[in-house]
Amino acid sequence: MEETISLKDIAVTLRKRLMLIAVLAAIAVAVSGIVSYFILTPVYQASTQILVNQKSSEQPVLDPNQVRTNVEMINTYSVIIKSPIILDKVVQDLDLPLTTDQLTEKITVNSEQNAQVFNLTVEDEDPAQAVKITNAISKTFSAEVPEIMNVDNVKVLSPAVLKDNPSPVKPKPLLNMAIALVVGLMAGVGLAFLLEYLDNTIKTEEDIQNILQLPILGVIPKISVEDEKAPVSKKAARKRMGSETLES
Repeated sequence: MEETISLKDIAVTLRKRLMLIAVLAAIAVAVSGIVSYFILTPVYQASTQILVNQKSSEQPVLDPNQVRTNVEMINTYSVIIKSPIILDKVVQDLDLPLTTDQLTEKITVNSEQNAQVFNLTVEDEDPAQAVKITNAISKTFSAEVPEIMNVDNVKVLSPAVLKDNPSPVKPKPLLNMAIALVVGLMAGVGLAFLLEYLDNTIKTEEDIQNILQLPILGVIPKISVEDEKAPVSKKAARKRMGSETLES
Protein backbone atom coordinates (compact mmCIF):
# COMPACT_ATOMS: atom_id res chain seq x y z
CA MET A 1 0.00 0.00 0.00
CA GLU A 2 1.51 3.32 -1.04
CA GLU A 3 2.16 5.88 1.62
CA THR A 4 1.00 9.39 0.81
CA ILE A 5 2.11 12.60 2.46
CA SER A 6 -0.49 15.29 2.99
CA LEU A 7 0.03 18.99 3.41
CA LYS A 8 -0.78 18.55 7.07
CA ASP A 9 2.08 16.06 7.47
CA ILE A 10 4.46 18.46 5.73
CA ALA A 11 3.37 21.31 7.99
CA VAL A 12 3.76 19.15 11.09
CA THR A 13 7.26 18.08 10.02
CA LEU A 14 8.36 21.65 9.31
CA ARG A 15 6.93 22.88 12.60
CA LYS A 16 8.61 20.09 14.54
CA ARG A 17 12.00 20.76 12.90
CA LEU A 18 11.64 24.54 12.75
CA MET A 19 14.52 25.14 15.15
CA LEU A 20 16.86 22.95 13.08
CA ILE A 21 15.94 24.77 9.88
CA ALA A 22 16.45 28.17 11.50
CA VAL A 23 19.83 27.19 12.95
CA LEU A 24 21.14 25.88 9.63
CA ALA A 25 19.97 29.01 7.80
CA ALA A 26 21.59 31.27 10.43
CA ILE A 27 24.87 29.35 10.24
CA ALA A 28 24.91 29.60 6.43
CA VAL A 29 24.28 33.36 6.52
CA ALA A 30 26.92 33.89 9.22
CA VAL A 31 29.56 31.89 7.37
CA SER A 32 28.79 33.68 4.11
CA GLY A 33 29.02 37.09 5.78
CA ILE A 34 32.33 36.28 7.48
CA VAL A 35 33.85 34.96 4.26
CA SER A 36 32.56 37.90 2.18
CA TYR A 37 33.59 40.66 4.59
CA PHE A 38 36.78 39.34 6.16
CA ILE A 39 38.32 36.63 3.96
CA LEU A 40 37.69 37.42 0.29
CA THR A 41 39.78 40.22 -1.20
CA PRO A 42 37.76 43.05 -2.80
CA VAL A 43 38.15 43.37 -6.55
CA TYR A 44 37.70 46.71 -8.34
CA GLN A 45 36.79 47.39 -11.95
CA ALA A 46 37.78 50.00 -14.50
CA SER A 47 36.44 50.25 -18.04
CA THR A 48 36.79 52.27 -21.21
CA GLN A 49 34.91 52.50 -24.50
CA ILE A 50 36.64 52.18 -27.86
CA LEU A 51 35.06 53.33 -31.11
CA VAL A 52 35.74 51.53 -34.37
CA ASN A 53 35.25 54.05 -37.18
CA GLN A 54 37.22 55.69 -39.99
CA LYS A 55 38.73 59.04 -39.00
CA SER A 56 37.86 60.65 -42.31
CA SER A 57 35.86 59.73 -45.33
CA GLU A 58 35.66 61.20 -48.80
CA GLN A 59 31.98 60.37 -48.97
CA PRO A 60 29.65 63.09 -47.58
CA VAL A 61 27.04 60.50 -46.60
CA LEU A 62 27.58 57.72 -44.11
CA ASP A 63 28.32 54.48 -45.91
CA PRO A 64 26.32 51.54 -44.49
CA ASN A 65 28.84 49.08 -45.89
CA GLN A 66 31.63 50.80 -44.03
CA VAL A 67 29.63 50.72 -40.81
CA ARG A 68 28.91 47.03 -41.27
CA THR A 69 32.61 46.39 -41.89
CA ASN A 70 33.55 48.22 -38.70
CA VAL A 71 31.02 46.21 -36.69
CA GLU A 72 32.37 42.95 -38.07
CA MET A 73 35.94 44.00 -37.28
CA ILE A 74 35.09 44.33 -33.57
CA ASN A 75 35.31 40.55 -33.22
CA THR A 76 38.82 40.67 -34.63
CA TYR A 77 39.78 43.59 -32.42
CA SER A 78 38.47 41.73 -29.35
CA VAL A 79 41.05 39.05 -30.04
CA ILE A 80 43.88 41.44 -30.88
CA ILE A 81 43.44 43.54 -27.74
CA LYS A 82 44.01 40.46 -25.58
CA SER A 83 46.90 39.15 -27.65
CA PRO A 84 50.53 39.05 -26.44
CA ILE A 85 51.54 41.69 -29.00
CA ILE A 86 49.48 44.22 -26.99
CA LEU A 87 49.69 42.87 -23.46
CA ASP A 88 53.43 42.23 -23.51
CA LYS A 89 54.04 45.93 -24.13
CA VAL A 90 51.57 46.87 -21.37
CA VAL A 91 53.31 44.61 -18.87
CA GLN A 92 56.66 46.08 -19.87
CA ASP A 93 55.53 49.73 -19.85
CA LEU A 94 53.83 49.50 -16.44
CA ASP A 95 56.40 47.05 -15.03
CA LEU A 96 53.60 44.79 -13.84
CA PRO A 97 54.39 41.76 -11.64
CA LEU A 98 52.18 39.69 -13.94
CA THR A 99 52.57 37.40 -16.87
CA THR A 100 50.63 37.92 -20.07
CA ASP A 101 48.32 35.03 -19.21
CA GLN A 102 47.62 36.44 -15.75
CA LEU A 103 46.84 39.85 -17.24
CA THR A 104 44.53 38.24 -19.80
CA GLU A 105 42.43 36.76 -17.00
CA LYS A 106 41.79 40.28 -15.68
CA ILE A 107 40.49 41.59 -19.02
CA THR A 108 36.96 41.39 -20.39
CA VAL A 109 35.95 42.65 -23.83
CA ASN A 110 32.31 42.90 -24.87
CA SER A 111 30.21 44.86 -27.32
CA GLU A 112 26.59 45.62 -28.02
CA GLN A 113 24.97 43.99 -31.02
CA ASN A 114 25.37 46.00 -34.24
CA ALA A 115 27.30 48.74 -32.42
CA GLN A 116 30.64 50.24 -33.46
CA VAL A 117 31.71 50.57 -29.84
CA PHE A 118 33.15 47.85 -27.63
CA ASN A 119 33.98 47.99 -23.93
CA LEU A 120 37.29 47.07 -22.35
CA THR A 121 37.05 46.15 -18.66
CA VAL A 122 39.90 45.35 -16.28
CA GLU A 123 39.55 43.95 -12.76
CA ASP A 124 42.22 44.31 -10.11
CA GLU A 125 42.53 44.33 -6.34
CA ASP A 126 43.86 47.92 -6.53
CA PRO A 127 41.41 50.41 -8.10
CA ALA A 128 44.20 52.75 -9.22
CA GLN A 129 46.06 49.86 -10.82
CA ALA A 130 42.91 48.80 -12.66
CA VAL A 131 42.60 52.31 -14.16
CA LYS A 132 46.27 52.36 -15.20
CA ILE A 133 46.06 48.98 -16.89
CA THR A 134 42.83 49.88 -18.71
CA ASN A 135 44.21 53.12 -20.12
CA ALA A 136 47.54 51.52 -20.99
CA ILE A 137 45.86 48.70 -22.92
CA SER A 138 43.56 51.07 -24.84
CA LYS A 139 46.46 53.41 -25.65
CA THR A 140 48.74 50.59 -26.81
CA PHE A 141 45.93 49.00 -28.80
CA SER A 142 45.13 52.27 -30.60
CA ALA A 143 48.79 52.72 -31.49
CA GLU A 144 49.36 49.17 -32.72
CA VAL A 145 46.17 48.58 -34.71
CA PRO A 146 47.21 50.71 -37.75
CA GLU A 147 50.36 48.62 -38.12
CA ILE A 148 48.65 45.28 -37.49
CA MET A 149 45.52 45.80 -39.60
CA ASN A 150 46.81 48.49 -41.97
CA VAL A 151 43.78 50.59 -41.14
CA ASP A 152 43.35 53.51 -38.75
CA ASN A 153 39.80 53.24 -37.44
CA VAL A 154 40.16 53.01 -33.66
CA LYS A 155 39.51 55.82 -31.18
CA VAL A 156 39.20 55.80 -27.38
CA LEU A 157 35.89 57.40 -26.46
CA SER A 158 36.12 57.53 -22.68
CA PRO A 159 39.32 56.74 -20.79
CA ALA A 160 39.08 55.01 -17.43
CA VAL A 161 38.91 57.39 -14.46
CA LEU A 162 39.65 56.69 -10.80
CA LYS A 163 36.64 57.66 -8.70
CA ASP A 164 36.87 59.25 -5.26
CA ASN A 165 35.27 56.35 -3.42
CA PRO A 166 35.47 53.31 -5.68
CA SER A 167 33.27 50.39 -4.78
CA PRO A 168 34.40 46.81 -5.34
CA VAL A 169 32.51 44.79 -7.93
CA LYS A 170 33.07 41.58 -5.97
CA PRO A 171 32.51 40.05 -3.59
CA LYS A 172 28.94 41.20 -3.00
CA PRO A 173 28.28 40.37 0.67
CA LEU A 174 24.54 41.07 0.68
CA LEU A 175 23.96 38.95 -2.42
CA ASN A 176 26.14 36.16 -1.06
CA MET A 177 24.28 36.23 2.27
CA ALA A 178 20.91 36.15 0.50
CA ILE A 179 22.01 33.13 -1.53
CA ALA A 180 23.38 31.49 1.62
CA LEU A 181 20.03 32.07 3.34
CA VAL A 182 18.15 30.32 0.54
CA VAL A 183 20.65 27.46 0.47
CA GLY A 184 20.53 27.15 4.27
CA LEU A 185 16.74 27.00 4.27
CA MET A 186 16.72 24.38 1.53
CA ALA A 187 19.33 22.32 3.37
CA GLY A 188 17.39 22.62 6.62
CA VAL A 189 14.12 21.56 5.02
CA GLY A 190 15.82 18.65 3.28
CA LEU A 191 17.50 17.54 6.51
CA ALA A 192 14.21 17.86 8.38
CA PHE A 193 12.42 15.52 5.99
CA LEU A 194 15.39 13.14 5.99
CA LEU A 195 15.32 12.89 9.78
CA GLU A 196 11.57 12.42 9.67
CA TYR A 197 11.96 9.65 7.10
CA LEU A 198 14.63 7.89 9.20
CA ASP A 199 12.54 8.19 12.38
CA ASN A 200 10.70 4.85 12.59
CA THR A 201 9.50 5.20 16.18
CA ILE A 202 5.79 5.10 17.03
CA LYS A 203 4.61 8.11 18.99
CA THR A 204 0.90 8.62 18.31
CA GLU A 205 -2.23 6.63 17.59
CA GLU A 206 -2.05 7.73 13.98
CA ASP A 207 1.40 6.15 13.67
CA ILE A 208 -0.06 2.79 14.73
CA GLN A 209 -2.79 2.98 12.14
CA ASN A 210 -0.48 4.21 9.36
CA ILE A 211 2.52 1.98 10.03
CA LEU A 212 1.10 -1.20 11.57
CA GLN A 213 -2.29 -1.02 9.86
CA LEU A 214 -3.99 -2.14 13.09
CA PRO A 215 -7.13 -0.79 14.73
CA ILE A 216 -6.83 1.00 18.07
CA LEU A 217 -8.71 -0.79 20.86
CA GLY A 218 -7.89 1.57 23.65
CA VAL A 219 -5.50 4.21 24.91
CA ILE A 220 -3.61 4.16 28.20
CA PRO A 221 -3.36 7.72 29.48
CA LYS A 222 0.00 8.99 30.55
CA ILE A 223 0.28 9.42 34.32
CA SER A 224 2.38 12.32 35.38
CA VAL A 225 4.48 12.52 38.52
CA GLU A 226 1.96 14.86 40.12
CA ASP A 227 -0.83 12.34 39.55
CA GLU A 228 1.23 9.59 41.17
CA LYS A 229 1.95 11.70 44.22
CA ALA A 230 -1.62 12.88 44.64
CA PRO A 231 -3.11 9.67 46.25
CA VAL A 232 -0.20 9.39 48.66
CA SER A 233 -0.78 12.91 49.81
CA LYS A 234 -4.48 12.20 50.39
CA LYS A 235 -3.70 9.07 52.46
CA ALA A 236 -1.20 11.00 54.53
CA ALA A 237 -3.76 13.69 55.16
CA ARG A 238 -6.35 11.10 56.25
CA LYS A 239 -3.86 9.51 58.65
CA ARG A 240 -3.09 12.89 60.14
CA MET A 241 -6.82 13.61 60.53
CA GLY A 242 -7.34 10.20 62.18
CA SER A 243 -4.51 10.68 64.66
CA GLU A 244 -5.81 14.10 65.55
CA THR A 245 -9.26 12.58 66.22
CA LEU A 246 -7.82 9.92 68.57
CA GLU A 247 -5.84 12.48 70.54
CA SER A 248 -8.89 14.62 71.02
